[in-house]
Amino acid sequence: MGDLEIRPAVADDIPAIVAMLADDPLGSQRESLDDLTPYLAAYTRLAEDPNQNLVVAVREGRVVGTLQLTIIPGLSRKGATRSIIEGVRVHADERGSGLGTRFIEWAVEESRRQGCQLVQLTSDASRTDAHRFYERLGFEASHVGFKRQL
Repeated sequence: MGDLEIRPAVADDIPAIVAMLADDPLGSQRESLDDLTPYLAAYTRLAEDPNQNLVVAVREGRVVGTLQLTIIPGLSRKGATRSIIEGVRVHADERGSGLGTRFIEWAVEESRRQGCQLVQLTSDASRTDAHRFYERLGFEASHVGFKRQL
């Protein structure tokens, strides 16, 4: 797989991250590289929150993947801490290379390291390939998710 570094994202990574977020049928409808101002503001909020981990995968100096890992302390499950994996994207050139598996395994290990008892994620109902991918990595489609636009 070559040398791959998984590290915290920095502000200079935002254009590459947004480009990956926009590079699919769903993302192309909701993301835009025209104005990075809202993304940079969001990055600042994420960077200031110790429970947020926005990371990138870098190969040969190029950002080739991203994900956000959120740590959530809670009362349910006897006070269990859980994590949520969000915004997983792999650059089109890297799909099928094993990067996605390595990235999710990193997120699971980081969740363990931070004391989580549960890792969860959501995936748009239309992303059937992603669902098979997550199931192959041991995730179960155990809940029905709901969202409400505000």
